Amino acid sequence: MTTMTMSAARDSSHPLDLIPLFRRWPDSPLRNLLYTGVWNTLIAVFLAAANKLFAGSGTSFLSYFVPMLVISNIVGYLIHAALALGGWVMRGWPSRAPAPARIAYHILVVSACVVAGIASGNALLRGENPLRYLSRLGTLEPLLPFALAMAIFMLVVFIAGERRLTAEKLEARQREQIATTAQLLAEAKLAALQAQIEPHFLYNTLANVIGLIETEPAQARHMLERFIDYLRASLGTSLASSRSGQVTLGAELDLAAAYLDVLAVRMGTRLRYRIDAGDDCRALLVAPMLLQPIVENAVAHGLEPKVEGGAIAIAASLRGERLCIEVSDTGAGLSGAPSKPGGGVGLANVKDRLRSLYGPAAQVQLLENEPCGITVRILLPLTVKETPPSTTPAP
Repeated sequence: MTTMTMSAARDSSHPLDLIPLFRRWPDSPLRNLLYTGVWNTLIAVFLAAANKLFAGSGTSFLSYFVPMLVISNIVGYLIHAALALGGWVMRGWPSRAPAPARIAYHILVVSACVVAGIASGNALLRGENPLRYLSRLGTLEPLLPFALAMAIFMLVVFIAGERRLTAEKLEARQREQIATTAQLLAEAKLAALQAQIEPHFLYNTLANVIGLIETEPAQARHMLERFIDYLRASLGTSLASSRSGQVTLGAELDLAAAYLDVLAVRMGTRLRYRIDAGDDCRALLVAPMLLQPIVENAVAHGLEPKVEGGAIAIAASLRGERLCIEVSDTGAGLSGAPSKPGGGVGLANVKDRLRSLYGPAAQVQLLENEPCGITVRILLPLTVKETPPSTTPAP
């Protein structure tokens, strides 16, 4: 005694969907037909058990169950077909109708199907013609109270199913809104990060170029050329990010190399760096501006506080189903560097952005090196670019 929905045009649901186990299989007409048979069988078991309980021990359970199973399936599939066909014929009107009209329609259809199904089932079990049995109005009148009770019961089941669907839709919309908000927040943090990094780097570089023009024009020219390379790489990263929200690791490494080249002119032998990444790693997609704040932290809070400077090593490798990126330095380390304004903000931004973009699939680890310096290790799920990336070799 069931049906798919109050209307075929409505988002489909089955009474068994109220049980979490049965929601594992996606909704389909065939699934609902099978579920209707299961539902009818459960009702037959319940009614047979109730009859057996009240009748005493004189009659076996099967003697009640078999006729109940026949009648229950006739009634259930009648309701299934009637509501589905009614929704199709009326082009979804039952789902659009006001609540009182929809309730009345449901009670009328289900009650009629219960009366017709019970009468037809009894006729078949007795070997009679169902049409003749249905023509005897006197035999149908006792069925009306039971039919009305079953219609109300099914209405309660339908309402519970509709409320579950409504709650699931609301939850899905909320999850979508949360995801959209997280994406917008990540984009805002990226824009803020770019605005934080680029202006002071621009001013410092130009100031250094001006200072070198008269005393060391060749160095000034080299620094300006490398700064142009940095701006070119930064522009390419921004364009790729605006199109897809991601860039290749190769582009991020090129940007870091250009950045370090500019700083190497100013710091001289106090800054050395190495980049180690294969073509397979350079082709993978990552969040834009992923390495820049980490490399800047390594220089500002690791190497610059040391008189002799140090080295930075950037390495990328595959570890199972994840990409591992490590930025290591031989600088002052976690305890040796003096406190500077903004210290740790870049790394915190990276953690927040990765959490919003990848969730728990991404990890950021901070490790202390021996004898000095730190390593920032980033673990990301693999994402491959469809077109081959550019691979500018790092010095």
